[in-house]
Formats: sequence, structure tokens, C-alpha cells
Amino acid sequence: MPDLARAKESPLAPSSASSDPPVTVKPSPAAARYLEAIYYLAHEGEQVRPGRLAEWLGVSPPTVTVSLQRLVRDGLVTVDSGRTISFTEAGEVAAAAVVRRHRVVECWLSEELGFDWVTADAEAERVAYALSDVVLDRLYEKLGQPATCPHGNEIPGAASADRRLVSLALLEAGAAARVSRISELAEHDSPQVLGLLDDEGVVPGVRVVAEPRSGDPGVVLVRVGGRTVALSRTTAASVWVEPLGSPG
Repeated sequence: MPDLARAKESPLAPSSASSDPPVTVKPSPAAARYLEAIYYLAHEGEQVRPGRLAEWLGVSPPTVTVSLQRLVRDGLVTVDSGRTISFTEAGEVAAAAVVRRHRVVECWLSEELGFDWVTADAEAERVAYALSDVVLDRLYEKLGQPATCPHGNEIPGAASADRRLVSLALLEAGAAARVSRISELAEHDSPQVLGLLDDEGVVPGVRVVAEPRSGDPGVVLVRVGGRTVALSRTTAASVWVEPLGSPG
């Protein structure tokens, strides 16, 4: 069985990025899944380790080990002595292309075909890889070159403004904010959260105002369009907002 700790025998020994320039080659479907997962976790501020990848992808730790060995071999990732996985320059480019593909297709499925968030995310996973770059670029143009996916997460390579965001769970009572994005971690770990937020109208672009805390420390109250919405603190923590100041 492959062992990450066997530094002398495993290509997952502590490694560093190559000095060679990155080569942009479309990864295999299996590699694309790993690159996408690493990208999401890293961009949500997590230290990416093999165990977390196994959990995210629903595979066994030995399977992750073998797949990471291939990514290291191909110059896409490095693994340090603490087992933290990082992208090489080539890996970052390849992963961003995979994520861009997924998010553009999500926009198409949601905005043009009318799928709900959860279905659009799941179907994009199945459809995105099969599209050629030519079709994807034309689709992106037809959609008006969106800057984000339907949940507000930035599409790599798209023009985007600098966003100073805070978690909705940390918004002080009386403060107003505009919903900016829903965490990728919530999308993956609790897809039902997407449906709940969509149903409650807590979606990107909507203005919300934090209500005084309820008696339950696990509940966050926000005013959305003249009504009060109760969210679990965990759900509220997955919503990132741009503060607008007090409602005045």
C-alpha cells in the first residue's frame, strides 16, 4: 500500500516546484477532479491535506495517495513535510481552467436552462469536462462574460472588482450588507444549504440587515426584503457579504 510517510520510496516526499515554465495541458477527468477539489479548499483558506481530499472526493486514503503521486509526477502539485498540498505554477493554471469551466457551465444551466442551484452544480460536474474550449468560450460570450457563478464565486480569468467580505454570521446587529457569495465548502458539504438560501432569498446581490441576536446562540437572524429569516450559525457562516453600513 502506498505510504506518504515513506519519503525515500514515494514521489510524495517533500518537493518543490520545478524551475521549468508551466505547460498548459488539459488534465484527465480524474486529475481534474483532484485539481478542482484542491482549488476550492485552498481558496476557502484550508490547508489541503490528503485526508481532507479523501473526505471531499469520497474515496479511500490509498486512492488519494496514488492520485497525488501522479499529480506530483506531472508537476502539478507539491507535498511538503507536513503533508500539505500546494499547487505548482502549472497546477494553479490547470486548476483555474477546470474551475472556470465548471462555473461557466453552472451559469448556463442556471440562467439559461432554469435549473436550480443544486441541480446546476451537480450537472455541471457531469457536463463541463466534455465541452471543447471553443464551445466553452462561445458559451461564456453568450452569457455576457459573467464575473461569478450563480453562487457568487469568481470565475477565474473574469474581470472582477476587489471585494472586502465578511461572514454573515459576524455581521453586527443593525448593519446592512449585500450578499456576495456562498462558500464552496457549503456547496459541497451541505448542498441542501444552497436550496435553503435560494428559497429564503439570501442570494448574491440581495441586501440584508442583521437583526439583534435571538435567545439561541446557534441562530442568526437577518432581515431580507422586509421579513426576518432565521439561519443556523453554520449556514450564516457560509454566506459572505459586503458591508454597506447601518440601514439608517
